[in-house]
Amino acid sequence: QVQLVESGGGLVQSGGSLRLSCAASGIIFSRYDMGWYRQAPGKQRELVAVITGGFSTISGFSTTYADSVKGRFTISRDTAQNTVFLQMNNLKPEDTAVYYCNADRKLTRVTYWGQGTQVTVSS
Repeated sequence: QVQLVESGGGLVQSGGSLRLSCAASGIIFSRYDMGWYRQAPGKQRELVAVITGGFSTISGFSTTYADSVKGRFTISRDTAQNTVFLQMNNLKPEDTAVYYCNADRKLTRVTYWGQGTQVTVSS
């Protein structure tokens, strides 16, 4: 059974930081691109950041960020822990949303989602 379990969300003041974690089980972690998406009330789910699969010692990882978070957020992954992280700095009220972890394998067109974690940034 595949599980993506997010943690680390919460309430923080504008300018503060949070670190989200997503622990994956039931998949071969290295084969999946891992991403963070978010959905604010009344808005569509949007991409925040994605990091490619593989092994850093072989080919390295590639990352993609939404323009709105570039320079503030950093995505990383730990293959040994089957975990993907999202370090969020200089948070803004517009970052308030439910953040979802995603595991995607284009080769087999399989994607999985976590249950989401709430991030609230107060002004």
